[in-house]
Amino acid sequence: MLKALLTDIDGTITNSSRRLDTEAVELIRSLADQGIIVVLASGNAPCFMEALCKMIGTQGSFIAENGGVFRVGYAGKLHVQGDQAEVLRALELLQDHYRKEGMELELFSPTYRFADLAFARTVPVEEVRSILRDQPVQVLDTGYAIHLQSKGINKGTALVALAPELGLVPADFFAIGDSLNDIEMLRTAGIGAAVANAHPAIKAGAQYTAEKEYGKGFVEAIKKYYPYFLAR
Repeated sequence: MLKALLTDIDGTITNSSRRLDTEAVELIRSLADQGIIVVLASGNAPCFMEALCKMIGTQGSFIAENGGVFRVGYAGKLHVQGDQAEVLRALELLQDHYRKEGMELELFSPTYRFADLAFARTVPVEEVRSILRDQPVQVLDTGYAIHLQSKGINKGTALVALAPELGLVPADFFAIGDSLNDIEMLRTAGIGAAVANAHPAIKAGAQYTAEKEYGKGFVEAIKKYYPYFLAR
């Protein structure tokens, strides 16, 4: 029996151009209208996630910044996990390194983030990891941006913290994603699924992998497990 849906955004309910799949959006709205809790999860900043919740038509709960921030409902408190101060120190070290090489990192919405920091994938992620190997941060490559985050923080840890505020446990959730930053939430949820365009490591850890890619794969997976939601 499933009581809630936890879904990644980019690459999961979008198409290859990062545009929302309209069929996926309609299906999410249908689930929400039936009282099934829908939680959106992403590496994006909280302000982006709030706007997306309203546009899609969910109840307002989200996980942002790859698990560094979460909120339950539109009126809920913004919970911040991790230490952005240590992330800022790591970023400064990284910026100093690349400035010496005549490069400037392109930051994504730094003033709107509370836990992690993200920048464009204009530098090799393994090089970033090497430069920051002695720093207390983790380096995440979502395929859309490189993120610096406190160690031990991910979408899975956010799910563990968020679920009780909804009166649920992680096993009540159906989670679906495509990128490496989705691994922990798929493992933590009751059922974890992947779309066909997912990273091989995601597919290996998922209980179901859709035959279709992107938003069409999301729709396929939800329709397969739809009876489990109805059984509630």
